[in-house]
Amino acid sequence: MSVTKLLLDESHVLLRKQCERFARAEIAPHATKWEEAGIFPRELYGKAAAAGLLGIGFDESVGGSGGGSLHLVVSIEGLMRGGSTGVAVGLWSLGIGLPPLVQSKDSFLTDTFVRPTLAGETIACLAITEPGTGSDVAGVRTRAVRDDATGDYIVNGAKLFITSGTRADVITTLCRTGDDPHGGLTFFVLTPDMNGVSVSRSLRKTGWCASDTAELAFDNVRVPATHRVGAEGSGFVTLMRNFQTERLALAAYGVATAELALEESLRYVRERSAFGRPIAKFQVTKHKLADMATKVEAAKCMTYQVAAAMDAGKYQGRDKALASAAASDAPSPAASVHSLRSSELNDARIDGVRPPQPATAPRSPRATPTPNLGLVKEVSMAKNFAAEVAVSVCYDAVQLHGGMGYMRETLVERLSRDARLLPIGGGTQEVMKEIIAKQLGL
Repeated sequence: MSVTKLLLDESHVLLRKQCERFARAEIAPHATKWEEAGIFPRELYGKAAAAGLLGIGFDESVGGSGGGSLHLVVSIEGLMRGGSTGVAVGLWSLGIGLPPLVQSKDSFLTDTFVRPTLAGETIACLAITEPGTGSDVAGVRTRAVRDDATGDYIVNGAKLFITSGTRADVITTLCRTGDDPHGGLTFFVLTPDMNGVSVSRSLRKTGWCASDTAELAFDNVRVPATHRVGAEGSGFVTLMRNFQTERLALAAYGVATAELALEESLRYVRERSAFGRPIAKFQVTKHKLADMATKVEAAKCMTYQVAAAMDAGKYQGRDKALASAAASDAPSPAASVHSLRSSELNDARIDGVRPPQPATAPRSPRATPTPNLGLVKEVSMAKNFAAEVAVSVCYDAVQLHGGMGYMRETLVERLSRDARLLPIGGGTQEVMKEIIAKQLGL
């Protein structure tokens, strides 16, 4: 038994089983076909919503199923039992596309975009990365200029590597509304029916193949002011909060990927014989699997511990004077998971400090505090470590499978391709190390 089970209550256990049943029934039988097609049917969103799976981590007041960070982690583990990371991340693109809208507490945005997406009626995505701008979000160039005559905003620019972007109905887009690198960023909701919004390319990837990925173009797109998410200049703070959840989710994908690869390897070495005996009997095989299992358990423990700390509100900021101001915009975790036993969660506080400004530049009146997220170090560590473990364990799994590990018909082949994105997506491994080093005072 994994020691991580000590952190789970009944609601976590039931939710994981519910997600696993859904994955085995609705995803696994079709995973290979969808992977080859590069997309899965749109109807799957509706089925997932009907099963109460799309709203995990979202408060019931906005149409969600409730639950906290640990519920999110176990739900990802359950969905990964379908054998397709692409399907799992495609279904969960709303997990990064909707939180900025929820944080804004704007009833129009909630009713128009959040509720229909959580109900499986629409698809949401997050558009941050641009050609030439990845982890350096302060370098975003897509610009939104206010039309003083109408109050609308005119958006021009491009976004790249957007998960679910080819068919998203809700495109939560980070735009530049001012010159300040951090305080000049604002989120807007764009929709594909707006004139000037187009899919430039549907991108073909090494892994995560069943999730559609797009390059988007915005050409003089007129966006109503009602589609602005929060105040002008609030985008950077909102994004930093969003990164915490996204990176924890990526850690969970890493753990689930590695765990599946380990299980497949254990099964295979018992069945495959060489030199007159199962290869599981060779010491080199035993030792390799022992190392793989140790890495998986360590990554799982770290990910679960960070998720549990987030649920318990273990945020420790350096500037308590600004804590309440920054925390007031953050949504409270829900108190229960839909159809499961209630699980009490505490509010997670987020502290903030204003981003540094050049000494010669005047401070922007719209600049907003950068959140000093107390678990940013731990989340970054979990994301990096789980990604490294996934890549390493999948590499060894392919090696144990020999030639079969290189064939498309085996799950470990797919997992080995899927794992490679984990040290890149949601903030590269190198950026995570920089964040960790800064938190260490270096």
